[in-house]
Amino acid sequence: MTDRRKFISSLFGCCVAGWPGQAEEASPPHTPNFVLFLADDLGYGDLSCYGSKIHTPNLDRMAAEGAQLEEFYTFPTCTPSRAALLTGRYPMRSGLTRVLAPREHFGIPDSEITLGQALESAGYATACIGKWHLGDFLRYAPNRHGFEYFYGLHYSNDMTLPVVDWPPLRLYRNEQIIESPVHQDTLTQRYTQEAIGFIDRNKGKPFFLYLPYTMPHVPLAVSAAFRGRSSLGLYGDAVEEIDWSVGQILAHLKAKGLDQNTVAVFTSDNGPAIRTRFVSYAGSAGPLRGGKGTTWEGGTRVPCIARWPGHIPKGLRLNGIATIMDLFPTFVEAAHGTLPSDRIIDGNTLLTFLEGKAPSPDHEFFYYSGHRLFAIRVDDWKLELIERKRGPRGHLSTPVYCRPPELYNLKRDPGERHDVASDHPDVVKNLSQIALDFQAKMKPGKLPPPFWETFLP
Repeated sequence: MTDRRKFISSLFGCCVAGWPGQAEEASPPHTPNFVLFLADDLGYGDLSCYGSKIHTPNLDRMAAEGAQLEEFYTFPTCTPSRAALLTGRYPMRSGLTRVLAPREHFGIPDSEITLGQALESAGYATACIGKWHLGDFLRYAPNRHGFEYFYGLHYSNDMTLPVVDWPPLRLYRNEQIIESPVHQDTLTQRYTQEAIGFIDRNKGKPFFLYLPYTMPHVPLAVSAAFRGRSSLGLYGDAVEEIDWSVGQILAHLKAKGLDQNTVAVFTSDNGPAIRTRFVSYAGSAGPLRGGKGTTWEGGTRVPCIARWPGHIPKGLRLNGIATIMDLFPTFVEAAHGTLPSDRIIDGNTLLTFLEGKAPSPDHEFFYYSGHRLFAIRVDDWKLELIERKRGPRGHLSTPVYCRPPELYNLKRDPGERHDVASDHPDVVKNLSQIALDFQAKMKPGKLPPPFWETFLP
C-alpha cells in the first residue's frame, strides 16, 4: 500500500511540476484533500451561524464560504455515530450499537472497510487525531483500520472510574501510550499542532485528516488562553477553542497553497448532553426537542458545514435530509475512488447536493438507538415508534413503545411539539410499513454484550 501511494504521489507530482503558476506545495489538482472536523456532543444550536450566542467566527466564515446544512443527521451516542461515519453504514450492520468502554473485548470488526481504508487504497495519506471510540484494544485501534498516523484517545474523556477497573485516561501516539493521566486542558491545542504537522508532512500528496475533537464532552477542559472568554461559561469556552482550532487549520491550508484543493467538513457526533445534577455544563439543541441519547431531533440533528472552494458555492443554506453516513461515499467519489461492492453502503454521495445542482438524494432516515429502531423520517414526516425520556435526575428511562405511534411534520414543527397522528392515519400506516420492511431486511453484525457486563472484573 505504501509503495503504491508513493508511486501515485510521484506521478501526480511530476504532472503538477509542469504546470505554470501551480503552488509547489499544493497536492495534485482534481484529487482533493479531505479534512473532517468532528465535535463531541456539540448541539444544533451551539454555533453562532446556527443561532448561538457562543462566538464562532471561523466556523461562521467557513459556512459563509461554503454550505450550511440544516437537516443533517447522525445517531444519539458516540460509538454508533463514529461507526456510521467511517463505514457509511447503519451502526447495526457493524454491531457497533452502543458506547464502548475501556478494556472491552469488542470493537470495530476487521471485516468493515473504513473511510480511511477506502482513501488509503486510492493513494491517500491518512491520520486520525483525536477521540477514536471504536474499540480500546490495539486490534480495534486506528492504525489497524486505515489510519497511518494516530494521536489521541481510544474512548471518552470521562471513562476513568478505578472502581470498575478503568485506567487513567491514556493519550496515544500510534500504538504507544505517551501520557497517562492526560492533561486535558491542552488537548485541543495539541490536536491542532498535530494536525498542522500532519499537513506539513503530506502537503505534496493527497491526504485525509480526520480530527474528532474530545470537546465539548464532559469533563470540559480548555487551555488558559480560552478559559473565561465565553459568555456561556466553560462550555462556551471549549466551543470557542474548537472554533479557533478550525481557523488555525484552515489558515494553514491556505498558507501552504492547499486551500482551493481541500474539502473541509465540520459536524458533531450527536446532540448536546442534557443538563442534570451530574452535568452542570451542556450545549443547546436550539429549537429542537431533546438531546444526546434520545432520537428526538435534538439528539440526532447536528450542525454541518462543508467547504470546497470552486465546487461548493458560497453561502448555501441547504434543506433536505443528509446524514453522517453520506460522508463516506461523498469523499470516495470526490477522490475518484471506488465504493466497496460486497456490502450495503447506506450513505449516498452528496456532491451535486452540496454544489447546489440537485436536491438531496436522501428521502428517508431510520433513527436507531442501540439495536432498536426508534423512529423513521420520510421527507417531512417523522414517525416516533419508541421513546426514551429523562427523569428528574437526568437519567434516561427504559425505552417504551409509543402506543399509538406519534407523527410530526418536521417542516412545520421541527421542535416536535404537535403529534398529528390522528389527523393523518394514512401517513402513519405508510411509514409504519416502511419501517417494518426496512427492519426485516436489516442484517445486524455481531452485537456487543450488555453494557453492565463491562463493569465486571
